[in-house]
Amino acid sequence: MKIGIKASLICGIVLCSLSKRADAQSMAFSRKIVDTLCSPYFWGRGYTHSGMQKAAVYLADVFKQQGLVPLNEQGYFQYFSYSTNTFPDKLSVTLNHKKLVPGKDFLVMAESSGLKGTFSLSPKDSLSFVHAKDPLLIVEKVRKLTWSPSEKVQPYTRIQVLDTNATLLPKKISINIRNHWIPDFKAANVAAMVKGTLYPDSFLVITAHYDHLGGMGKDVYFPGANDNASGVAMMLNLAQYYARHPQACSIVFIAFAGEEIGLKGSKYFTEQPLIPLERIKFLLNTDLAGTGSEGITVVNATEFPQAFALLQAINTESHLFSKVHSRGKAANSDHYFFTEKGVPAFFIYTQGGIAAYHDIYDRAATLPLDHQEQLFQLIVRFFKAL
Repeated sequence: MKIGIKASLICGIVLCSLSKRADAQSMAFSRKIVDTLCSPYFWGRGYTHSGMQKAAVYLADVFKQQGLVPLNEQGYFQYFSYSTNTFPDKLSVTLNHKKLVPGKDFLVMAESSGLKGTFSLSPKDSLSFVHAKDPLLIVEKVRKLTWSPSEKVQPYTRIQVLDTNATLLPKKISINIRNHWIPDFKAANVAAMVKGTLYPDSFLVITAHYDHLGGMGKDVYFPGANDNASGVAMMLNLAQYYARHPQACSIVFIAFAGEEIGLKGSKYFTEQPLIPLERIKFLLNTDLAGTGSEGITVVNATEFPQAFALLQAINTESHLFSKVHSRGKAANSDHYFFTEKGVPAFFIYTQGGIAAYHDIYDRAATLPLDHQEQLFQLIVRFFKAL
């Protein structure tokens, strides 16, 4: 991609041509989306309580209400499947005669097999403990509980317990854990577009994954507010804007499933694309978009330096974020497989604010969403300049 006009001149033109929306209106829309996706009805948008399927239907309905056309001839959904390990039943863990709360006091690590019984524990090292007669039971002390799903089941049961003071000495544990492995979990990407007025076969793409971790047991789920209800809110904000302001090129919106378990949805899309990948002018992936007080980081900045310079110039002239950090190539979100196929792409995530990540505390109520409008303006002006 070549950018032949000085970025400062482009920014000036864009600033004049782009009418700002009211911050309050944008914030209200984003807040509604985040609150909805983090509600118990969607149960962490994961693998129990039909959470991910419910979220897909909800997103398709929003696209339809906004007037976007499906990317797939059969509708908004692109179906695929993969395996996953789940813990749908009530979990019971008692350590040293104290009953623990899932998510708050302990986590059953996602690759674990089920297990029931009472076991004495001996130190394996300073942080891990095992049952002498059954080394397939592992108890680990951690300073922070962080969880991710797994598509595989291992022949052991691994439990992490929170020990912020580093004084816990696990001696005896009673557990009742049942896992349920799903060999063909049904998932779907949700894709739509606003057709271009002059070049409908040339595409600018905005993506965000809508899945999260789901639940652990019958009583606890991971809301996933920053990761990634915030990115979905940003994508839907942009979809609403472009539906009202069609561009010369088509603007495509893809909500991916299966990101948290290994970028499954974006990998499938790049292998079975619904649009020609070579016709994508640029792709922007939004993930972790709920903060911004300490700026943003742009993954692939070093891969596409001219585009990154343009983004920086727009940010500087528009006074949007305090910092725009550069980062190289990384397989840490849904942009990755597009880049591997030759599609120019950035992954933008915000920094600052809450530290909750892959835990039960990533909640809508504590997510500031204080820089959603700035990110919106940055993306729209960047696309306009392209």
